[in-house]
Amino acid sequence: MMFRILVSAAALALAPSASAQQTDWAKVRAEWNQPMAPFRILGNVHYVGTAGIAAYLITSPQGHILIDGGMAESAPLIAANIEKLGFKLADVKILLINHAHWDHAGGLAELKRRTGARLLASAADTPALEAGRSDYRPDITSSAPPVKVDGVLKDGEEIHFGTNTLVAHLTPGHTKGCTSFTMQVPSGGDSLTVLFACSMSVADQPLTPGHGYDAAPSDFRATFAKLRATQADVFLSFHAEQFDLAAKRAKQLAGDAEAFVDPGELARRVDAAQADFEAELKRENGK
Repeated sequence: MMFRILVSAAALALAPSASAQQTDWAKVRAEWNQPMAPFRILGNVHYVGTAGIAAYLITSPQGHILIDGGMAESAPLIAANIEKLGFKLADVKILLINHAHWDHAGGLAELKRRTGARLLASAADTPALEAGRSDYRPDITSSAPPVKVDGVLKDGEEIHFGTNTLVAHLTPGHTKGCTSFTMQVPSGGDSLTVLFACSMSVADQPLTPGHGYDAAPSDFRATFAKLRATQADVFLSFHAEQFDLAAKRAKQLAGDAEAFVDPGELARRVDAAQADFEAELKRENGK
């Protein structure tokens, strides 16, 4: 039942602006921030987020990488989840962010303070992270605690740390600097490609000139083309319902060690995201 409530709340958050203005955000935030027990997805990739908002810990003997900080109130839950898995906060050395909205960047400042890690982000999202809000989205009334960006990521840049290499892929649309990441995870005698995907929903991003940012429609289309050309064995995203977290975790708990492995999922997700985008574009243009 809780998962259905979370999906409903997330759907409201991903609705057009007129609907979003009627959303009870206090209720949504509380639902998104319900705790969830951390677990290993596969290899050295762990889920440390909440029931509604994802965060991922990528571990190595030399230290760890954390992707995303959730909301401001999520930071203590994420920190506790890292420790519940037996890892030390001080061993988190790099923070990454998929996009600079309050529900993903809100916990970064506190997590950076607790870990001492360096924050790496795209150039286009850096101003919003450091200001706590996007200057091109005045309709977003929620803000995040400002956080200093320590290094700027370029498209295709490799992030090497310990035994891990992540590749940053700029996939704008949802924000100007939305960033996806890929990495290889050993599996048997082979390896699997894990994708942490961004810009898979329009949400409240305006698609008409003079609102949001004018390049959003072309950015979305370029991102869909880029992701469609990407191969991924494991598709992960940053809201639970965007990759069926609850259902996959249930399968994993039932004994399916490859519950998150699905080489065809990315193509299906991109097709659905692009269809939703085209429908929203027509709606905003009155067609």
